[in-house]
Amino acid sequence: MSAGAAPTTRSDFRAPWWLRSGHLQTLYAPLFRRAPALELTRERIELEDGDFVDLDWTPRSEGPLVLVLHGLEGSSDSPYARGILRAIHARRWRGVLMHFRGCSGEPNRLPRTYHSGDTGDLTEVVETLRARGDIPVMAAVGYSLGGNVLLKWLGERGAGAPIAAAAAVSVPYTLSRAADRLTSGLSRIYQRRLIGELRRKLGRKFAHTASPIDLARAQRSRDFWEFDDAVTAPLHGFRDVHDYYARASSRQYLQRIRVPTLMLHAEDDPFMTPDAVPRREELSPSARLELSAHGGHVGFVHGSLPWRPRYWLEERIPAFLATHLD
Repeated sequence: MSAGAAPTTRSDFRAPWWLRSGHLQTLYAPLFRRAPALELTRERIELEDGDFVDLDWTPRSEGPLVLVLHGLEGSSDSPYARGILRAIHARRWRGVLMHFRGCSGEPNRLPRTYHSGDTGDLTEVVETLRARGDIPVMAAVGYSLGGNVLLKWLGERGAGAPIAAAAAVSVPYTLSRAADRLTSGLSRIYQRRLIGELRRKLGRKFAHTASPIDLARAQRSRDFWEFDDAVTAPLHGFRDVHDYYARASSRQYLQRIRVPTLMLHAEDDPFMTPDAVPRREELSPSARLELSAHGGHVGFVHGSLPWRPRYWLEERIPAFLATHLD
């Protein structure tokens, strides 16, 4: 770990003997875990700008609510999302996953989609849910991109954030450093897959409608620097990729968080470099950063036997939230 990147607290997560590598931790669940079975009910929220987002609800209809934000190109079908929703349900809380625009299996209506610093839709969804008057208390959990959105939103709202607690996992606190990391070594595997998915999705979205961006340039994108400069920045009102990364990164908002917030991060996360970890002085007294030596990116798989893995995030996050929800 680089100088000055001292964590607030050492995590009690310990990787098992059979899964020590950050890459293996990252890939284990996507490759080998069957998404936990859980019946979800879909609700569509109409947004003020004429677009929509889809919410997937767990079966319980009363009690504290935990809102889940998925990562880049994730959904309620992602194993980590299903896992935390099942853990929420097991605690007798209500759970709901908010799909970012275009991530629920149906293209969104407007040319714009979603990005790492887009807190407007989160605000609108939270306000819509709270206006119903049947939620005694609310918490939120964000993974990767969703964690960046959540932390930025918490910093923007400060003491006015209308939730009791939050947790964020494997957050790319400084987007430019994450983009750099994904251009090197084995991490290029993740970049290739994600950029491929984003380009295919973009092609489907504008297959029958006019595009406000240069699609040919977008389809030539080989990394996140190029894709975000060709697509994300112009679609969402940023000057360029540098402007987007500077304004959308959550790291500059951490000092303003006033809601009890747990941040979980692994030093061997292949999506980030060690200097992406916030320093102690960058955190507000309300934010607790737990850093582990292993865990990969949204991995944190443990258990003594390879054929009986356990998913530590689904134990640690509910345990933290329980002190504020129960």
